[in-house]
Amino acid sequence: MNPLEQKIIQKIQQEGPITFETFMEMALYEEGLGYYATDKIEIGKSGDYYTSQHLHPSFGAMLGKQLEEMWTFMGKPSVFHAVEPGAGEGYMCRDILDYLKGREIFPCLRYVIVEQHPFLQMKQQKLLKGFADKIKWTVSLSELEPLRGCVLSNELLDAFPVHLIAMGNGLKEFFVTVDEQHIIETAGSPSTPALSDYLETFSPDLPEGYRSEINLRIKDWLKEVDRILSEGFILTIDYGHPALDYYSEDRERGTLLCYYQHEVNENPYQHIGEQDITAHVNFSSVKTWGEEYGFHTIGFCNQGTYLVSLGIDELIRELYEHSSDYLFEVARIKRLLFPGTIGETHKVLIQYKGSGIPTLRGFTIKNQKNRL
Repeated sequence: MNPLEQKIIQKIQQEGPITFETFMEMALYEEGLGYYATDKIEIGKSGDYYTSQHLHPSFGAMLGKQLEEMWTFMGKPSVFHAVEPGAGEGYMCRDILDYLKGREIFPCLRYVIVEQHPFLQMKQQKLLKGFADKIKWTVSLSELEPLRGCVLSNELLDAFPVHLIAMGNGLKEFFVTVDEQHIIETAGSPSTPALSDYLETFSPDLPEGYRSEINLRIKDWLKEVDRILSEGFILTIDYGHPALDYYSEDRERGTLLCYYQHEVNENPYQHIGEQDITAHVNFSSVKTWGEEYGFHTIGFCNQGTYLVSLGIDELIRELYEHSSDYLFEVARIKRLLFPGTIGETHKVLIQYKGSGIPTLRGFTIKNQKNRL
C-alpha cells in the first residue's frame, strides 16, 4: 500500500465514503503523491501514454496556423494571447512558436502556460528557454486579467475528475469506501442534484443497469475561461463524443479508462497515483455550457478531418517536400489523421465570444456542430 492509498483510506475512515470525483482528484492531483503531481510523470514513449504533440511537430504547427487565422479575423490586434492550460512538457507550445516565428503575428503573440506543478513548469521552462521572452507562466486561470486571444487545450478536459453514476431503481452514484483496508466502490443516492439536472439535459432515458460518468468540472472551467477571455476563441481537442453517442447503448459501461505503462485497463483502484485515469468528453456539454456564457459554437469534427481541411498537405509540402526523410515524416503525420488513429478518436471544438461569426477553414470540409 503506497502513501497515497493510505491517505485516501484515512480520509474515508475519518469522513465516510467519498465520491469517485474526490477519489479521482486525489489519485491524479494530490500534492506530491498524485499521478500528475509528482516528478515521476513521463508523457510519450517512456511514459504511460502519448498525445498528438508527441507524434509529430506538425500538430503544433497546424495549431499555430489556426491561431494566425483567429488573429486575422479579430483584426490583427497588437496583443494576442494564446493561453494553454495543461501544457504537459511544453511540446505543443514549442511547435506552435517554432512555426509562427518570423510570421506577421509573432510580435503580437503572448503565450501563457497555466501550470500549478513546479516540476512540470521546470521541464517546460527548460524545453522552451529559446522562447523565454514570449512565455508567461501562471498557476491558475484565476491569476489572469481579462485578455483577447485563444484558450487552447489538448487532452485537458478528459483529465477532469468525474462522478460515476448508474441507473438502478433510479439514478445512483458510486462512492469510494474501504473494506478491510481495501478500496472498493458502493452505490448510493446522488451527492448533488446537479447530476440529475445533467442527465435531464443530455440523456434523460438511460436504461436500468447503465453505467457512465458525468463531468461537472467542465462547466466551472468554462466559467473561469469566460471571466478571463474578453474576446476570442476556445479551441478544445480531446477524446469524446456528442451526447447522443456518448450515452448510446454501445457504451453501457461508460468510457472511464486507465493507462499504466502504455497498457489500458478499466480498474481505477489499482496502481493508485501511478496510472492515469481519464473519461471521454461529452462535447454536447461543452457546447451547451459554453453558450450559456456567450460562446458561439463555430465548428466540431474529427481531428483528422480538421487538420486536412486546415491545410496540413500545404504544411507537409512547405516543411518536408525536399527532405530526404519525406516518406518517414508523412508516415508519422498519418497517425494524426487516419481512421483508427488519434485522427479519429480525437475531436476538435472551437467556440467564439465577440462580434461577428467567424468562418474557420478547419471546418470547411465537414462541420458536425449540429450533432452536439
